[in-house]
Amino acid sequence: MRIEIKRRKRNSENSYVQVFEYEPVNKNETILNVLNNLNLREQLKDINGETAEKIAFKQSCRQKKCGACAMLINGKPGLACGNRISQYGDTIRLEPLKKFPVVEDLIVDRSIMEENLKQMKIYFEDKATVTEKRNALSYEASRCLQCGCCLEVCPNFSAENSFTGMAGAMPASRIINELNKKELKEVSKAYNRHVFEGCGKSLSCVDICPANIRIEDLLVNSNAVAIWKRYIKG
Repeated sequence: MRIEIKRRKRNSENSYVQVFEYEPVNKNETILNVLNNLNLREQLKDINGETAEKIAFKQSCRQKKCGACAMLINGKPGLACGNRISQYGDTIRLEPLKKFPVVEDLIVDRSIMEENLKQMKIYFEDKATVTEKRNALSYEASRCLQCGCCLEVCPNFSAENSFTGMAGAMPASRIINELNKKELKEVSKAYNRHVFEGCGKSLSCVDICPANIRIEDLLVNSNAVAIWKRYIKG
């Protein structure tokens, strides 16, 4: 197989593509397996026989639970641990997500997502208990990995504007039904500004979500509560 990787050294502005040859152990290997196996070589060399530095990328759970290994795979955002080489042909191109600053190789800085949640105050100030009638909605929203794949395909998201995309909308929908009146007023105002007003309803995020979250259902509920002041049972 031909593995093409878009690379950038830390603190450099220059990117380049480096190509590696790879002999699969089996077709069930994930993209993450490929990257780890390349780095396990005693001496990593590219397709031209030139010595290459180890490939920089993020990984953690390896089970599609954390979102750390999000990247572009043949131009489409996805999790390296959740995509197998059998899904592709003889050439696989790996690139860092384009909506975030590149740190090194396939690693990007996604801290803007955390900052957006802080700005929206997506947290409880007092004790809260999820009611049984709405726990299905809260559980569904809690499955968001904060991987950034949805933001990669969103035509409205940019790290420079105030729209948080679904990476902000999903955590908001997780708690919005259980906030007290004061907290709900504050979060609703932030939700209107940072989510509702910026969303163009293209819903390109729906098909790309690695966790297959019911994004439309959660948006309907959050809009009803935060914008129209109505509650929908979970």
